[in-house]
Amino acid sequence: MAYTQEGLGHYPAALYYLSLAQVWQPRHATWEKMVDLAQQHRLTGYPNTWRQNLVITIQRYYYRLLQVLLLLAVAGGTLLLVRRRTADRAWWAMYATYLLMLGLFLNLLSPGRVGLVSRPRAPLMAGPSAGSAWLTTAAAGDRFEVQGQQDIWYRVQWQGRDAYIRRPDLLIVE
Repeated sequence: MAYTQEGLGHYPAALYYLSLAQVWQPRHATWEKMVDLAQQHRLTGYPNTWRQNLVITIQRYYYRLLQVLLLLAVAGGTLLLVRRRTADRAWWAMYATYLLMLGLFLNLLSPGRVGLVSRPRAPLMAGPSAGSAWLTTAAAGDRFEVQGQQDIWYRVQWQGRDAYIRRPDLLIVE
């Protein structure tokens, strides 16, 4: 679909389909294609850095690693329950520490939500209101990390600060 949309000149749709492919199967080649398209059309939100390559690698193996870690948690908990009378407090403390680290893994390294601007000249505002200060105008295809939602507004990360964009102007990649 991305190839077809790119051939038709609909680069925002091509970027959307590439983003969907990237969410389901993170690959460096897909990201590089997205960066190339974004650079051709002068779009923001597509960094091509070593950090982004690290994030792609983590996303690629995130669910497999999570399955192994959860399996180890279940096996360790079962062993401790079976031997609860002979297991001393050090084993229980190690298990609690492991569960704490697993919780941090789930919350800190989970894939974030991103959105693509679907309409040309979409305004980015300083607050969730049409009367708030105008920050800039986003082009169709710009990519933002979505921080949250308030009424008809999405709170997005823009140049290291919070900005707001209307819900109809942003397609969430899920």
